[in-house]
Amino acid sequence: MSSGKRAGEKVKGGFRPVLLLLAVGITLAVVAWGYLVYAAIDFGSTARKDGDDQAWFYLGVCAVGAVACLFLGLMLVVRFSRAIGWTSAPPPKPPKVVGAVKGGKRAAR
Repeated sequence: MSSGKRAGEKVKGGFRPVLLLLAVGITLAVVAWGYLVYAAIDFGSTARKDGDDQAWFYLGVCAVGAVACLFLGLMLVVRFSRAIGWTSAPPPKPPKVVGAVKGGKRAAR
């Protein structure tokens, strides 16, 4: 009977600058999204109260910017989750067969 553990060597996780960069990017995108939403609410209340055309324009710009920041943040979250191993890439699709007839065996008649 042997004495000792049968566990493998522990792999030490080192510093990965990519993870830090992704985390900073996610934080900046979410903060920018929050600021743009706040600005859009402010411009919206000004536009409704005063009927100012410029406020309506800035409301639209802030809304589009907020959507873009949220999209960017979510894409960075996906990359972050793949980088740390929470998710993985989808399996590759099987290659198409050249010369195959669509519709099964009766389609070629």
